[in-house]
Amino acid sequence: MRWFHLSIIVIFALAIIIFALQNLEPVTIAFLGFSLRAPLAIIVVVIYLLGMATGSTLLHVLRKSVSAARGHGPGATGS
Repeated sequence: MRWFHLSIIVIFALAIIIFALQNLEPVTIAFLGFSLRAPLAIIVVVIYLLGMATGSTLLHVLRKSVSAARGHGPGATGS
């Protein structure tokens, strides 16, 4: 099973490398009056990392609030 997981990781890594090599031409991204010109692969990686950071933060906040609502977390008040 370890080799299966390793092969899946290698396949995804190769797909990412191929994507990056095929998308080196610069593109322009505009948002709220700001514009950025960079290779598409770099923009995709930055957006992915920002999504990971904000998604994990949101997930942590939601878990904390659910735990507090159930009375198990640090923000819970004992009855």
